Amino acid sequence: MARPVNAVNGTTVRSLLDREGRTYAEEAGIRLKDTPQPLYQVLVLAHLLSARIRAGTAVAAARALFDAGLRDARHMRDATWQRRVDALGEGGYRRYDERTSTQLGEAAGLVLDTYGGDLRRMRDRAGGDVDALRGLLREVPGIGPAGADIFLREVQGVWPDLAPYLDRKTLDGARRLGLPADPEELARLVGKEELPALAAALVRAALDEQVVDEVVGDVRETDDETQGGSG
Repeated sequence: MARPVNAVNGTTVRSLLDREGRTYAEEAGIRLKDTPQPLYQVLVLAHLLSARIRAGTAVAAARALFDAGLRDARHMRDATWQRRVDALGEGGYRRYDERTSTQLGEAAGLVLDTYGGDLRRMRDRAGGDVDALRGLLREVPGIGPAGADIFLREVQGVWPDLAPYLDRKTLDGARRLGLPADPEELARLVGKEELPALAAALVRAALDEQVVDEVVGDVRETDDETQGGSG
């Protein structure tokens, strides 16, 4: 007898999180808290990830910027253009390094001038309206629709009013895995603290067929073991 759909969905999500359950912020070495510096670092990471470049390269470039001391908006703004270019190059982010260096400087200036370097003030200005917050994020140089979605997916763990923030890209991953393509249904499959990791894992499933194949293989193996044990 086939297992109930809910059980299969739960097994799929567990396998996905076991394999890919880490946020992009974690990969970049960001210890995310609801404080100005890590929130700003996630904004930088979202900027880099939103370009047409491999996620691993974007993560490495973010690490290189932070290792170079550009960990907050003031240091990013005050750094020379060449220093930002050099750090991006250290991370392998060479295709867009010059333009991105300019945008990072301009973005840091906007964050400082408009929000005093504290993105919590942006959240407060949006007044709890997710669409308004997405719009404010898109005013930041270098942050388009994709970058805004990345930022909101990553910070929903420390800004719980956003949760569940599971956008079109995450739902694409859910469909590929045979999971419900509905944010509320997906959110019920995990604890609230796991939502950022689930969102990142679903994005990886949307981008990488191998992730889908491995997770589906895990589910089939679990089904075979369950059916074999009940005979």
